[in-house]
Amino acid sequence: QVQLVESGGGSVQAGGSLKLSCVVSGDTYGRMCMGWFRQAPGKEREGVAAIYPGWATVYTAESVQGRFISSQDSAKNTVYLQMKSLKPEDTAMYYCAAFVGGEADCRRAWENQADYNYWGQGTQVTVSS
Repeated sequence: QVQLVESGGGSVQAGGSLKLSCVVSGDTYGRMCMGWFRQAPGKEREGVAAIYPGWATVYTAESVQGRFISSQDSAKNTVYLQMKSLKPEDTAMYYCAAFVGGEADCRRAWENQADYNYWGQGTQVTVSS
């Protein structure tokens, strides 16, 4: 059974930084695509970044390119989302998600939330101007 537990959200002023963490339980860590999604009030959930821990390949949405990046620590079964130069429009609930598959599956589908079958509870990020 895979469980995902996020932490690290909070309130920050525009221009600030936050680092979200997602601890992964279970024995499939190296064979999962780990995605980060966010959902702002009244908006659809969108993928912002992902990482395939087994290969350490990372993917980042164009909308946050250069500001957000995912990383991982295999010794801790933990993936991270480092966010810098935060803007008020980054305010949202951020979710860690996962699906079991190969790196090619991750490369193809990392932004497609329908492919993910494990989700964390979410952590709120609020950016004030």
